[in-house]
Amino acid sequence: MVLSKGTIQVQQLVKQFAGGVQAIRGVSFEVANGEFFAFLGPNGAGKSTTIQVLTTLLRPTSGEARISGFDVEREPERIRKEIGVALQETGIDPALTGKELLVLQARLFGFSSADAKQRAKELLELINLVDDADRKVGKYSGGMRRRLDLALSLVHRPNILFLDEPTTGLDPYNRIAIWEEIRKLNREFGTTIFLTTQYLEEADQLADRICIINKGEIVASGSAVELKKNIGMDVIDLVFADEAAAMQANTALESMVKTGVVSRNQLTLYVENGAHALADVVRVLDRHALPPVSLNLAPPTLDDVFLRVTGEHLDASTPAAAGVQEGGDAS
Repeated sequence: MVLSKGTIQVQQLVKQFAGGVQAIRGVSFEVANGEFFAFLGPNGAGKSTTIQVLTTLLRPTSGEARISGFDVEREPERIRKEIGVALQETGIDPALTGKELLVLQARLFGFSSADAKQRAKELLELINLVDDADRKVGKYSGGMRRRLDLALSLVHRPNILFLDEPTTGLDPYNRIAIWEEIRKLNREFGTTIFLTTQYLEEADQLADRICIINKGEIVASGSAVELKKNIGMDVIDLVFADEAAAMQANTALESMVKTGVVSRNQLTLYVENGAHALADVVRVLDRHALPPVSLNLAPPTLDDVFLRVTGEHLDASTPAAAGVQEGGDAS
């Protein structure tokens, strides 16, 4: 169906593994043609399992998922022509050059020899690897390999591009370079983007809409602006010497603060009229001899949204945590 091209429709999707473990618990959402959609969640939340089902790598236990109108169970071959996929772990042959890999991929998709070379040339220009086209991939940097992996997923001009944490482990310079390539695909070519990421700023800057999954269930959805606005309160962040002090502070403040969330040694308070409440918070902590190491008053961020709906921070939301990998979605 032409009207369904570039769309993703998921209804009551369930994926259960051996032993009765449910990685996805009745998830439902839709992605429009040309939309930039970000899928967030803590480790083990079900992000990677969901993307594996949608890209036909795993069969769902129940529910329905359609990609460009095609059913993931009954029409996997049709779906594979619609999508491009760049997963966390890539199998790029280090003995081949970037150009050779792109030409080979194009030939596998049925391109003629001449068309395969032309498509490789186009993609090398898109990802700014023209000068390194004839270098063996084994000599590429991590950022160059990620950009090449992105190009390989685009050879057949897919309507939908699935990106599973494409910038994890990259330095800030290479992360921004990947962002620019993804933006170009979405804005200039109208490619629908389905992105899973550990970086909140990545979702904040790139995505039209964000969906947060926790323990296999959707817990929040909307644009970054909408999600932050829904908190409706100011945020006071207090850092203590240890988790025990943060827990004691939370107990001491229970009577005057509607919501407090402890994550390790940090206490996050959601308050109305933050400037006024801050003075009262400091007085209570002084009375209980619980001085914070630092405190900050600010409007809510996407991290505050994430903390509010999942009860924890997304550890890799800053480059310092870039080495953290998601694991255990399937178990």
